[in-house]
Amino acid sequence: MSADSISAWHPVARSADVRPGANIFAGFAQGQELALWRSADGTPQAWENRCPHRSVRFTLGQVVENRLSCAYHGWQYAAGSGQCKSIPAHPDMPPPSNLCAKVFSAVDAAGMLWVNLAGETAQAQPQDDIVPAGWSFCRTLAVRADAASLHDALARRGFASDTATAAWRGPLGQSGTVALVLDAQPLLAFIHLWTDAAPGTAAMKTLHIAARSLRSEIEEEEEEESRRPQSAA
Repeated sequence: MSADSISAWHPVARSADVRPGANIFAGFAQGQELALWRSADGTPQAWENRCPHRSVRFTLGQVVENRLSCAYHGWQYAAGSGQCKSIPAHPDMPPPSNLCAKVFSAVDAAGMLWVNLAGETAQAQPQDDIVPAGWSFCRTLAVRADAASLHDALARRGFASDTATAAWRGPLGQSGTVALVLDAQPLLAFIHLWTDAAPGTAAMKTLHIAARSLRSEIEEEEEEESRRPQSAA
């Protein structure tokens, strides 16, 4: 898998956090606000977090079988297509065929839910081997920095970018770690950390401490950089 192919996909949430029949999960990727949910068969759904009727956030609504129901007027949109299927105030009126939620491609891989914001489905999709088999999820860090700054910070700390998967691999807290970086919003990025440390062990506790320190260090570096005088053009 090429780096260009994988770069179209963004790790927006841990797969286990988006459960069938549960509330809609809010996510972000490159400034795009997302409503993440699953249809009845567990297929991941990633939609623009905006009802096309009155622009109310879908995350305020609920999942009704294979449909997402808006909280404002209860309009229901079908999984997969995003097509409006029901207008409760006018039950006998067929919804307009062009009334659709904006839908993005979504897949589960390596314990994460990935979203492709491009208009067409990418030929290559993320694969489970991005994270080694048997590794555990540690935590997600929200960092006040852009994704490029996080890449630089990880590289300075001995992490290496895997060009085949766009993951960053390196030691943290004396444990092997895979870092998946999400460009969420301007000056806000997330690091999803996976590790060979087992849950509940001293190694995992040490890793949590190291992860918090990593976030603090990166944000301090960003703050220091912002205070430096800009050179004249």
